[in-house]
Amino acid sequence: MEKVADRIARLSVSQTLAMAQKSRELKEQGIDVISLGVGEPDFDTPEFIKEAAKKAVDDNFSHYSPVPGYPVLRNAIVNKLKRDNGLDYTPDQIVVSNGAKHSLANVLQVVVEEGDEVIVPAPYWVTYVELVKLSGGKNVVIKTSVDSGFKITPEQLEAAITPKTRAFLFSSPSNPTGKLYTRDELKVFADIFAKHPNIIVISDEIYEYITYGGKHESIAQFDEIKEQVIVVNGVSKAYAMTGYRIGYIAAPTWIAKGCNKLQGQYTSGPNSVAQMASAAAINSDNAEVYKMVAQFQKRRDMVMELMAEIPGLKTSKPEGAFYVFPDVTYYFGKKVGDIEIKDATDLSMYLLNEAHVGVVTGAAFGDPNCLRVSYAASEAELREAISRIKDALNKLV
Repeated sequence: MEKVADRIARLSVSQTLAMAQKSRELKEQGIDVISLGVGEPDFDTPEFIKEAAKKAVDDNFSHYSPVPGYPVLRNAIVNKLKRDNGLDYTPDQIVVSNGAKHSLANVLQVVVEEGDEVIVPAPYWVTYVELVKLSGGKNVVIKTSVDSGFKITPEQLEAAITPKTRAFLFSSPSNPTGKLYTRDELKVFADIFAKHPNIIVISDEIYEYITYGGKHESIAQFDEIKEQVIVVNGVSKAYAMTGYRIGYIAAPTWIAKGCNKLQGQYTSGPNSVAQMASAAAINSDNAEVYKMVAQFQKRRDMVMELMAEIPGLKTSKPEGAFYVFPDVTYYFGKKVGDIEIKDATDLSMYLLNEAHVGVVTGAAFGDPNCLRVSYAASEAELREAISRIKDALNKLV
């Protein structure tokens, strides 16, 4: 009998990966598809990082590493957290994993018991709620909208907390909205969490360096909740190293030990060559990162201008990451031929088939009124894609 375990059956397929697959299938048929669905920088990994990887091969970094990562990398992370975030950690509080997604999975398995509640602001990254389910937890989703700037309020946070609340999971800058919480906003949240010392705050900071004007702030900076906070980060976005699969946590020692124990049974230490390349990246002056961010900011501004010319789209200007998350409810109920747009999922499929542009339904991120559009593409591709989107939307009546 073909039957997978219930814990797997309950999981949803990643909609970002599913849309990327659909886009590839159309491309294989010879159709000119512009894919704006995958959350991946379109830049190459900087040369000095590639050279570090090559040197690691030549230096025979081909054996098992310590489960939480090589000391050279964990020390680099400790120095980075002090240098860039003003945070004090020791190497035994760092666990390096196979990407930030793996880090999040480890954390939730270690801190969440069956039936525990995990508060997740929406829109959220697609994998958050699935990893909570896999850990046996219950998602408590706080809704936001384009009108609220896609940010939760302190009142919403306090109302969501119950005796069963075990964790709060969020990202800043946000995927999919690009919104950035300020220091003052995070301080109010920290004051709330300080009244609930059993709540673990999981802060996904993977887009830390990709900000435009505003400064990334870590909620771990507030001493009153430092022992409640787990920082999740990695090298994939800032250094265009998605395929290297290196993420990490900085956490209270007891949580780091738990993740180390779990990882020792699941995967052991991450790729040895990728770790040495990551150490070179993290120890750098980030000059290459800033060049990439400047290009992203230029693209963001262009995309916002072009989207402003499309009737009915409501946008909130991203302050980080490389996504725009427009509200598209204006088009719900509209038709062309025998196609009716009932929600954002219908609209995403319509744009793929009619405009040959791949975007992701906001339903995957907890907001069925929006679409996620990545601007990790060339300016020429973005101009063409948005022109196609505009033409396709104009056909709906």
